[in-house]
Amino acid sequence: MSISTERHTRTEAELQTMAKDHLWMHFARQSVMTNGPGVPIIVKGEGHHIWDSAGKKYIDGLSGLFVVNAGHGRKRLAQAAATQAEQLAFFPIWSYAHPAAIELADRIADLAPGDLNHVFFSTGGGEAVETAFKLAKYYWKLQGQPTKHKVISRAVAYHGTPQGALAITGIPAMKAMFEPVTPGGFRVPNTNFYRAADMGAPTGSLEEFGVWAADRIEEMIQFEGPETVAAVFLEPVQNSGGCFPPPPGYFQRVREICDKYDVLLVSDEVICAFGRLGHYFGADAYGYQPDMITFAKAVTSGYSPLGGTIVSDKLYEPFRTGDTTFYHGYTFGGHPVSAAVALENLDIFEEEKLLENVRTNSPAFRSTLEKLTDLPIVGDVRGDGYFFGIELVKDKATKETFDDDESERLLRGFLSKALFDAGLYCRADDRGDPVIQLAPPLTIGQSEFDEIEQILRGVLTEAWTRL
Repeated sequence: MSISTERHTRTEAELQTMAKDHLWMHFARQSVMTNGPGVPIIVKGEGHHIWDSAGKKYIDGLSGLFVVNAGHGRKRLAQAAATQAEQLAFFPIWSYAHPAAIELADRIADLAPGDLNHVFFSTGGGEAVETAFKLAKYYWKLQGQPTKHKVISRAVAYHGTPQGALAITGIPAMKAMFEPVTPGGFRVPNTNFYRAADMGAPTGSLEEFGVWAADRIEEMIQFEGPETVAAVFLEPVQNSGGCFPPPPGYFQRVREICDKYDVLLVSDEVICAFGRLGHYFGADAYGYQPDMITFAKAVTSGYSPLGGTIVSDKLYEPFRTGDTTFYHGYTFGGHPVSAAVALENLDIFEEEKLLENVRTNSPAFRSTLEKLTDLPIVGDVRGDGYFFGIELVKDKATKETFDDDESERLLRGFLSKALFDAGLYCRADDRGDPVIQLAPPLTIGQSEFDEIEQILRGVLTEAWTRL
C-alpha cells in the first residue's frame, strides 16, 4: 500500500490517536482530546453540507469560519488551483510579479469603492490588519507627523492575533496572556443597540444611538490628541459579541470625524467582504468611503489561503515614485494558486448572482430567525445579509445575561455540542454576551432557513430547561 493510499484509509480511532498525540488546535481546549472522546473530524463538504468521519451529515451554518461563501465541493475551484500549480506553483511578489496576482489586484481594485486602487496581498486576515496598521503609522511619518501612531477600535471587536492586530482587538481576555502587547490601541463603545442602556447611551432611536456611538470616536481622538491618532479600525458589521450592524448614518458620521482630525478610516472586512452582506464590500453596503479595506476568507471561498489590504491613491502616493519602500511582506502573499482560485471564485459570484441572492433573501432569513424570539432564552436577533447573531438571555424583561459559570455550562457544556449533534455547525460564542452566530454559504434559501430555525428551536428549548 502506498503512503498516499494509507493516508486516505485511516480509521477514526487512528486519526483520533494521532490528533491527541500531535495536533494543537486553534482557539480550542486541548483537553477535549486529552480527556474527552476526541474531536469532530470533518472529511467532506458539498454545497452547504459537511460530513464527519463517521458519515454523519451537517448543515454548515458558519461557512467553515465565515469563509466558504460559494459553498463546498466546487470542482472548478479545485481545477483552477491544479491548473495554476502545474504552470507556476509558487513565486514571490518581492520585486517580481506573476499574472495571477496582477490580474486579481486589477479586478479587486475595479470592485473596490472610490480610489482604493492598490492591493497589498497577504495570506490571511490578521496579516491584512497588521499591514494596515504598519502602513498607517509609516504613512504619517512620511507626512512629517511621526507622533500619529495610535489606533482606535471598538469594545469586544476582534481584529486578529498578530501582535499589532492584537493591539487593535478589543477583547481583554484574548490579550491578557500576551501582555504587554504593541502599544497604541484604544477602545470606544460598539454599536450593540440591544445593550445601549448598559453603555449609558440613548435608547430612543437607532439613529440617535448611532450618532452617540460615532461621537465617542471623536471624544477619544480629542482625549488622546489628534496629533497622536493614526487610524480608526471598524468592521462594517462587528463580528465578535454577535453581529452588531451599524445604525443608519453611523459610518457617515465616523467619516466626517476622521476627515476633521486627519485620521485614516480602515474598514476591516475580513468577514464582511465578498458577499457576506450582499455586496463585494461592506463599505458599499453602508455607503462610506474608507482609506483602506482589509479582506481575506471569502475572496477564495476558502479553497486556498489569501488576504490583502486595499489602499487608497492618497496613501499610495508617497510610494509611487522615488525610492521610498514599504519594508513589509509575506512569503506566500499573493500566492499564484490562491490568486488563480480567487479569480475563478469571483467568476462564480458573478455567474450565479450570489450577491443578488443574499440581498433578495436576507429579509426572509431574518424573519425566519426572528420566529425564535418566542422562546424565553432568545433576547435579540440582529445582523445583516447572511450574517446573524442570536443573543441568549436569562430574563427577557430585564435583558439579564448569564454569569461566567452559567455561560460555561450553557455554551461550552451544552449548546455547541447539542447543535452539532442535531446537525447544525455554527458558533456559540461568549466573547461578549452569549450568542449563537450564523453565516451560511451564500447559495442557500428559504428551505435551509427553515431547517436551521427548526434545529435551533429544538436545542434552545432544551437549553432553557437545563438552566
